[in-house]
Amino acid sequence: MSKLLTDNEATGRAKEVFDELKEKMGIIPNFFRAQAAVDSEWTAINLTRWKHIMHNERKLDRKTKELIALTVSLVNNCEYCCMAHEGAAKMAGASEEELNELRQVVEFFQSFNAIADSLNVPCEI
Repeated sequence: MSKLLTDNEATGRAKEVFDELKEKMGIIPNFFRAQAAVDSEWTAINLTRWKHIMHNERKLDRKTKELIALTVSLVNNCEYCCMAHEGAAKMAGASEEELNELRQVVEFFQSFNAIADSLNVPCEI
């Protein structure tokens, strides 16, 4: 298991990142704690990316972004990210029915992708 930088251990850039995460999210996700234990600048770069892509209001609403993030996490079999993004999707308004339908769509297309790849099917579009 990765080392997780604690609040007491965080200094300099890591402390700045932790303070901003607490302000924006109310918590410091272990994802960022693990990165900060390795390289605080890497953590700061990824916080900037998270703010730009996930936190800022853009064309996609937060619920849609979290459902996409959950989909990618399911496909990549990342247990941590699945749990984190399912929780975030629920906080953004996703219902259990929507989450279950999402899982069905992911499973469906994983199997169809496998069939299409195994048969080397040419796309007609």
